[in-house]
Order: sequence, then C-alpha cells, then structure tokens
Amino acid sequence: MADTLTPATTQARNGGFILVDALRRNGVDTVYCVPGESYLPVLDALHDTASIRTIVTRHEGAASNMADAYGKLTGRPGICFVTRGPGATHAANGVHTARQDSTPMILFIGQVERAAMGREGFQEMDYRQMFGGEATKWVTEIDDAARIPEIVSRAFAVAMSGRPGPVVVALPEDVMFATAPLAPAPAVRIAHAAPDAAAIAEIGAMLAKAKQPLVILGGTGWDEAGSKALARFVDKFNLPVAASFRRQDLFDNRDPHYAGQLGLGTAPALTRRVQESDLLLVIGSRLSETVSAGYTLIQSPKPAQPMIHIHPDPQELGRVYQAELPVLAGLSLAAKALAELPAPASVPWGGWTQAANADYRAHSTPQPNPEIQGVDLAQVIGHLNQTLPDNATIANGAGNYTVWVHRYYRYRQPRTALAPTNGAMGYGFPAAVAAKLQDRDRISICVAGDGCFMMYAQELATAVQFNAPLIVLLVNNNMLGTIRMHQEREYPGRVSATDLHNPDFVALAKAYGAHAELVEATDAFPAAFARALAAGKPALIELRTDPKQITPTARLA
Repeated sequence: MADTLTPATTQARNGGFILVDALRRNGVDTVYCVPGESYLPVLDALHDTASIRTIVTRHEGAASNMADAYGKLTGRPGICFVTRGPGATHAANGVHTARQDSTPMILFIGQVERAAMGREGFQEMDYRQMFGGEATKWVTEIDDAARIPEIVSRAFAVAMSGRPGPVVVALPEDVMFATAPLAPAPAVRIAHAAPDAAAIAEIGAMLAKAKQPLVILGGTGWDEAGSKALARFVDKFNLPVAASFRRQDLFDNRDPHYAGQLGLGTAPALTRRVQESDLLLVIGSRLSETVSAGYTLIQSPKPAQPMIHIHPDPQELGRVYQAELPVLAGLSLAAKALAELPAPASVPWGGWTQAANADYRAHSTPQPNPEIQGVDLAQVIGHLNQTLPDNATIANGAGNYTVWVHRYYRYRQPRTALAPTNGAMGYGFPAAVAAKLQDRDRISICVAGDGCFMMYAQELATAVQFNAPLIVLLVNNNMLGTIRMHQEREYPGRVSATDLHNPDFVALAKAYGAHAELVEATDAFPAAFARALAAGKPALIELRTDPKQITPTARLA
C-alpha cells in the first residue's frame, strides 16, 4: 500500500491527517501506541500510511518504553500515542526514563475537546501541569489544526537539540477532527555546537601536564563518525576510558584502553583510580548521582582534581559541577576535534592505562563459585559474551541481576545496550521487543528479574503478534532482590514485602505462543539458548538462581 498523504498543499484535511503527514515528513517509520477514541483521526490517517508502522502494545507504559528504546537505537525521537487521563499516567514511566536517559522522544496524548476543558471532563488532565518542570523538555497543547505542522516541527527540534529528551504534545479531540489547509513544514534540521578551537588547544595543554588522566564517557547523540574519532583520540593519547552508568556500549569493552563502568557495582579498583586521577576529561556524561556515588566519588560542586567537562547543552555545564574547563559542543564534533590534536611527545601514563585495563579484565572475567546453588548467572553472561555477535542488543530493567550483566558482558558496538539510567523496573522486555522490530537481523536479548519481567509480561502478546523473535532470560530467585539486600542490611532477619510467589513462567510464555524452557543447572544453559535462537519466535528461558547469591560477591546469611 502506497502512502496517500500527498495531496496538494491547499487541500483541507483534518487534524489527524495533518499530524501524520508531519510525522512522515520528519522521517518517522514507527509509532507505538495503545489506541483511544481521543485521537481516532490519527489512527485513521495511519491506516493509509504504509511508510509508518503502527505497533500496538498491551500497556501504555510498554509503548512509552518502546519509544524510548527506539530513540536510543536510532538517535531519532521515538513516537508514542496514548489516550487521555489513565493512558497518559501509564505512559509517564517512559517519559521519566527518556528525561533521565537524555533520549529523544515525543509523546502525543489525546485530550478532551476544547469546550470541555476546565470542567474536569471525562479523563481530563492538565498536561502542562502534569509533565511540566523537570519531567520533560517541553509540554504543549495544540489549539488550532492549522498550527500542527509548526508545532510538530518544534517538538522534533526540542527533542533532539542540546541534551536530547522527551516532549509532550496534547491533542484536543475536536482539533483532530477539525479541518485546515495542509501546509507541510520541511523536515527538521538540528544544529550542533562546534567546540571552540581555543578550548581544544587548552585540553591538549592540560593533558600535557597530567600524570594520571582519566576519560569518562556518557551522554547520547553520538554518531558512527564521532565514535570512531573518539577511538582515534584515545589511541593517540593512550588514555584510560571509563563509561558512565549504563553507557558501556559507547566504547568497545575489548579495547586495551577500556577501564570499566562507573555506576552500580563499580569495581573497587576503578573507584580508586578515579580518586587518584589528576585530570578528569568528561565527555557527554552529566556525572549523575549513580555515576558519582552520590556526588562524593567526584565531588560536587568542585571536584578534587581538575575537570574538563564537554557537553552539548549549556544548561548542564556548571549546573552540578564547576569544571575547570567547560566546553559547549556536540559530542561527535568534539571527538573529531580532539582526534585532530597533535600526538604528545611522550605519554607518562602508559602504565596507568595498562593497569586500568588489566583491572577491568580481571573484574569482568567470571570465576567459578562452588557456593552457588542452581544457575550461576556469571557463567550465563560469560556464555553470551563468548557467543553473541558484536551487534547483538542486550536490554534490561532494574534489579540486582543487572549487576551481573554490566559486570560480565563486554559491549562492542554503540547502541547495543538498552538499559534505563533511572532504574526503571520493567524496561528491558518492551525495549528488547522494540529492538527486534527495529532490526530483525540483529539478535535481541532481554535479561530480566522475576519482579522486573512481571511488570510488562503481557507484552509477550505484542512480541508474538508482531513476530519479534527476541529471547528473554528470566532470572528467577523468587524475590525483589535489590530491596531484600537493603532490607537485610537495615533490618536483618525481618523480611517484609520482598518475597514473590511467581506463576509458572514456562506455561505462561507458552500460553502466549512463545517458545519456553526451564533451566535449573548452569551446564544446561548453552543448549537451551541454542534452541531458543533456533525457535524462530519469541522465546523465554527461565533461570532458577540461588536466592542467597544477592550480588556477584555477596551472599545473604
């Protein structure tokens, strides 16, 4: 079916048609939604738009999480449509993730008709109030069908510029049915700040004085050319590189300059290395609470050591950290400029870099643990690390199980890690579905805890309906492990609200039409994983793990 959204620009069309035409002109190829009567004209316009695929999820939270995953994978705004009231509150989950993760995203919300506003109409909410402040980059409501192209263009520009993030656009029902001349706006073009030449020269001078420098990578908006330029710069200066929390895929973890990730489960050796460094070159990262260990490992507002902070958004520079050298620049443009710096005459930190990488390799290599009963998750992740292709995506939500993933899996390519920096439970499964739908030739793996998976277990129906043959590795220890860990520390022996009585996960997955198996011993996993890969449909492998092994190094008494 060919697109039919190509009439003469003077022809009057309804608001839904005009909106979908604006999305198409901005290169949108996928929307995620739960349908609602509040935006029926949009759904009708999508019916005739072959270039835009409509993915219907079973929960608005899953739709918004899929939109976030799309933004992470493509660098373009993930598009989500939900209906008013309850639909919007459900979708707020993915909006919060997109905000803290700096992911471009646009959430379109159906709204009551204009005549009913302010009367607490059916499912009415004030979205400027609900999503205002820190929740998004911009919230607006369209009050005239003729302005739809203008407002959609601005939404794309805001979502992708500076520090990317979510935008919310409310769609009054009568505006979607109203007609206006179709006046298409051109696709949005995003401007990126180039680094000041004097600042790049100063970075070179500061490196020349350093003895133990450390690069910390983070942020979003990297492109392939920028990633390659960064690798050239790091190699030329023989610098150790640490990734900020859940940004490990920004740098090849097999590279001899890689030093590990700063976040939950940071290696003690890397923590010491940050403390001992005499120059921090921070590229893209906000140095959030998790990365900075509560703003103490890297002290706020004034770090203990000189810091260079490169970031694409002027509002982030100086907001939490007073860097000695703040640099406003697009990350890829900054990396290209750094790669052009002349090679240093000598590199006194060669041993420092080599030791950092050796520490990382030792920390990320699984070791047998005879105390563990059931499946040893470290060996499972080690098997993935040895067998998966470089472009496989690994998605996860939140929970102690993620510490094994981030410690033992070595990411090789950008945009292969789908993990929420805001610690949102349930994120991994819908994100893995979105990844498989985005590129069917890439393997998509979701690693989820039993509590994490159950938040969006119903999206197995979505995966089956849209033929997304991803693989779920469900880590089942019958508890909410992270909270139990804190509970045992603060109130030992007083278990409250953290035990889980789970369903038969294999039977549940099969009921949805997925391939499913139970694995209770480590050595049974490789064969089960091979069968899941060959199944040709969504697959779930339940891993029965030791509830006492609360982290890779800690056991409950």
